[in-house]
Amino acid sequence: MTTALAGCLGGDDDGLTIGHLAPMNNVLGVGSDRTAQIAVEEINDNGGFNGEEATLETRDTRTEPSEAQSVTEELIQQEDVDVLVGTFNSETTQSILDLTSEFDVPFIITGSADPGLITDYVGDDYEEYKNVFRVGPINSDFQAESIADYCAYLSDRHGWDEVAFLRDNAAWTEPFGEHIPDLLDERGLSIVHEDALSIEIDDFSSVLSDVNDSDADFVLRFFAHIDAGEMLGQWAEAEYEFGIEGVSVPSMLPVYNAGAEGAATYETTSQSGAAGVSPITDRTQPFVQDYADRYQDEEDYPTRAPMYMGFNTYDGISVFKEVVDEIETTNTRDNLDDFVAAMLGIDFTGVAGQVTFYGEDSDYPHDVQEEREDGTITNYPMTQWTGIEEIECVYPEKHRTAEHQMPHWMQ
Repeated sequence: MTTALAGCLGGDDDGLTIGHLAPMNNVLGVGSDRTAQIAVEEINDNGGFNGEEATLETRDTRTEPSEAQSVTEELIQQEDVDVLVGTFNSETTQSILDLTSEFDVPFIITGSADPGLITDYVGDDYEEYKNVFRVGPINSDFQAESIADYCAYLSDRHGWDEVAFLRDNAAWTEPFGEHIPDLLDERGLSIVHEDALSIEIDDFSSVLSDVNDSDADFVLRFFAHIDAGEMLGQWAEAEYEFGIEGVSVPSMLPVYNAGAEGAATYETTSQSGAAGVSPITDRTQPFVQDYADRYQDEEDYPTRAPMYMGFNTYDGISVFKEVVDEIETTNTRDNLDDFVAAMLGIDFTGVAGQVTFYGEDSDYPHDVQEEREDGTITNYPMTQWTGIEEIECVYPEKHRTAEHQMPHWMQ
């Protein structure tokens, strides 16, 4: 798949090429590709990247490491890309790190949260993998801390202290499995049931039964590969006496609750940019409005907002523009040290939050930094479905548009 957004503002003969990697059979990939198109079009129309217009080349990773390797090699060897942006799941991202470092191609991760993508590569061999940065989301270690603080908010608001902890049996949730129990214990909450579910699960009857038998006040779940629509339907119909909280990537789709016929009402999920319902920065809501104006009549979802990867992809390309303007060249592969130095000095207001990166000597070199206010992480907001199409930001306080609601049958 190629998105040609090109021109000639006076760059080198080869031109500037941005490679975008995403699962195009997934709504996350579609949203990410659309925001990449918006970012490149806007920048091309406003002076370009250090005076050059860019061509955007999107390739479908199909969420398969082998396919990701194949299309990444094509982008590097045949399209001679100056930067790579994207990738969704951690396994796919990991599969191309060696390729990008071998050819000195800057790689800006926008959809994978696994800390190991940074610590096990940039952290373990800085010179080899210094080309790799993550612009968002914040890594799963920081997500775990933020979620634990959110659970403390639920405890204060509703008296919910007992937790059923469920997650994808996948690499991205391993930090949650490692950190969540201790983090909740430190905040006075107890895990009364825990399970890592197969990403192929399609029958949630026993899962709901186990949670119900545990007397948990709420489910804290981390689902990206699992679409728990059936689980929500059974939960709402039976009016189980527990809430459903945490992270659900499928629930970030703006039409998800309508598709679930309202069964997702009261569930929560984290979302980069709070899905545009809260002014995270002064750029957030205008960005979402622009996206909706462009795509609301399209047949393929997402149409009203791009979902979390799209926010980060837009910011990643915007940061790239700032950096090449600073180093005064788009030939990043031959000027990688200058590119890296400029990236480490960036302090950029994006649509998902403020973008700054950890330095070489940190625990997470080249990872996007978490934002904090009074010790609380603020760039991992939680949203809650409050109606078929209505959604609110319920955490953190800095970005809250409404207080969290417990299900009406529990009130």
